[in-house]
Amino acid sequence: MSNGSSSNSRGATGSGSGSRASGTPGRGSGSGASATAQLLWGPAPTPTRGPKPALSLDRIARAGIEIADAEGLGAVSMQRVAGLLDYTKMSLYRYLPGKAELVALMVETAVGEPAEPARPVEPSGWRGQLLDWSHHLADAFAAHPWLLDATVGPRPMGPRELAWLEQVVAALDGTGLTGPERMDAAMLLAGHVRSIAEQSRAAGPGGAPESEMLAALGGLLQEHADRFPALAAATREAAAEGGQDEALAFGLDRILDGLDALITRRSRSAGS
Repeated sequence: MSNGSSSNSRGATGSGSGSRASGTPGRGSGSGASATAQLLWGPAPTPTRGPKPALSLDRIARAGIEIADAEGLGAVSMQRVAGLLDYTKMSLYRYLPGKAELVALMVETAVGEPAEPARPVEPSGWRGQLLDWSHHLADAFAAHPWLLDATVGPRPMGPRELAWLEQVVAALDGTGLTGPERMDAAMLLAGHVRSIAEQSRAAGPGGAPESEMLAALGGLLQEHADRFPALAAATREAAAEGGQDEALAFGLDRILDGLDALITRRSRSAGS
């Protein structure tokens, strides 16, 4: 993972997959990646011709976000954004080259700056900081589900998105984990949050994926309990407990438990 404006890697919000969503920034190279990086990191471009600009990259990005929040990333186009802003499509090309750069700006605007740590930035407080960070990331995906499509695969990232990754790596500083291990921890947490967010999106607005799965499988498993006795018993127990969706919390606790065990082992080895 490289640093700086040339970063073309997995963000804290991104998937480790090498695939890319249609129409979104992907494995960039050449002028495409350079143009995106310039928009994300450089000063706002000034149109080279025409009257004094009435638009801004922020307005354009927020118009795209409005469309994506309502209809999904596939509904976003330069034409749709221009229409929402009451401008012509060609007007937008005075500010950015095309949809790939538009989506990159939308991601950077939608994720925003990471929330300030609510717990002390010290070795003993790393677990609470990472837990808060993970829940803030889950909130971002819930507010903007299209981010799941727009942050797939290596791609240029902006300073706000990298600030999310910085927060995890900084929280684990001084714990005895190596630099690569701290970045892997960020990817592990983000991957779990993404997985649950994708399940929630598939369940629909206000959906509860675990509860819906229990409802769909409960009767079937009881009918075939002799063939799937362990699953039948587990679903009965889950139903008796209300079928609450706790996979996010359960997974986060297990990941943090594993990091805690590794940090403790490293500390003991260093002291011996």
